Amino acid sequence: MELTNSGGIATTRRHFFSSAGLSIGSLALSSLLARESRAARATHYPAKAKAVIFLCQAGAPSQLDLFDYKPKLAQFHGTPVPEELIEGERFAFLSGRPSLLGPQFEFQRHGSTGTYVSEILPHISRIVDETAFAYSVTTDQFNHAPAQLKMFTGHERPGRPSLGAWLTYGIGSANDNLPGFVVLSSGRGARCGAACMGPGFLPTVYQGVQFRSGSEPVLFLSNPGGVSKDIRRDSLDAIRDLNAMRHADVGDAEIETRIASYEMAYRMQTAVPELMDISKEPVSIQEMYGTEPGKKSFANNCLLARRLVESGVRYVQLMHGEWDHHGGTRTSLPRHLPERCREVDRATAALIEDLKQRGMLDETLVIWGGEFGRTPMLQGEPNDPNVGRDHHRTFTMWLAGGGIKAGARFGATDELGYRAALNPITVHDLQATIMHLLGLDHTKLTYKFQGRDYRLTDVHGEIIMPLLA
Repeated sequence: MELTNSGGIATTRRHFFSSAGLSIGSLALSSLLARESRAARATHYPAKAKAVIFLCQAGAPSQLDLFDYKPKLAQFHGTPVPEELIEGERFAFLSGRPSLLGPQFEFQRHGSTGTYVSEILPHISRIVDETAFAYSVTTDQFNHAPAQLKMFTGHERPGRPSLGAWLTYGIGSANDNLPGFVVLSSGRGARCGAACMGPGFLPTVYQGVQFRSGSEPVLFLSNPGGVSKDIRRDSLDAIRDLNAMRHADVGDAEIETRIASYEMAYRMQTAVPELMDISKEPVSIQEMYGTEPGKKSFANNCLLARRLVESGVRYVQLMHGEWDHHGGTRTSLPRHLPERCREVDRATAALIEDLKQRGMLDETLVIWGGEFGRTPMLQGEPNDPNVGRDHHRTFTMWLAGGGIKAGARFGATDELGYRAALNPITVHDLQATIMHLLGLDHTKLTYKFQGRDYRLTDVHGEIIMPLLA
């Protein structure tokens, strides 16, 4: 398209805007950043939490060996499971009529609440009075990838926006130099891969950004050799103008997202390396978490999570894998569950205590749990010292800070820990509660896609009021 000036001389659209002192790129970019980089958006009601840290133990920890103490299960250890309990049930690997497997570790009561916690979590045992336990969480998915997708996107198939994407879409970012949604990983990653941090059908500006330990915290963020900051800025300006011209022609919103991602990357070049350098933390804090600067670990990621929310990141998702303990020499419950607990126990407690001593816990919601639970029946041979447990639909999660009632205990399983016997909690209920604490009504935060208004909780979800302060 060409415009004609008053003298009849043809001029390009870009020249027209440039001569007016504003390039199309500048117009598009200023409009985009005004919308997407606001410090906060109006919520449906006052928020209790400003940020979320989700400590996802991917692979499904055994709730029966960590938090959900069942004396009856210990009493009937080694006996066949009652047939009526499993009639018509399907399992990932179990068949026939397996035997019951009692708790593999000792439990003791802790805190003023007298909460049972396993001996292999001595540090988390210290913070039970700060936490709210949900013992009756249920899911209809008992394979890893679909269950993780259900937990983080509300649906068992890929393609839906993740929880972090929904939250940043709903409340915006609090720091223009950092993404609103950051993912940190240690151990084996989640089975659902990028779908657990993806934007789905939301604009890709809301997707999670993965930060890594090491010399390059975000891939492809640093300038190539021989490229100065000024050269990079000039290059980005040229690319921005070309993208803006294309956007003016076709109106594709993803072009705006591309412009925003380049600009965010430019601003992150300064902010991220300094933020990721945990060696600057006091020695006392390093010892508290058990960190080792420069290495990849859950402890390092917990400290980074605190630094990220302190800097305005809204949602931090820590993925720590290898909790899949079916039995055998490679996935032995008695041998490998304590290993995973040693990796996360100290740093988890330190995160809660650190947030509290800084006055941040009241505004930071911390969530700990996996994608499903473990059966009270054993997997493997009864006399095998490397026994395990199969996938199961019922499990325990706990929450702390950010509007959660400290010391609350909600729901219960039956005496063998098989089914939710009191106040079942669905994954959608948990999602609705998280959104509520951030000031969002899960029924009203929607996005129109393919002619339908979608939401994270689909047509489900009830806020778990007894868990709220």
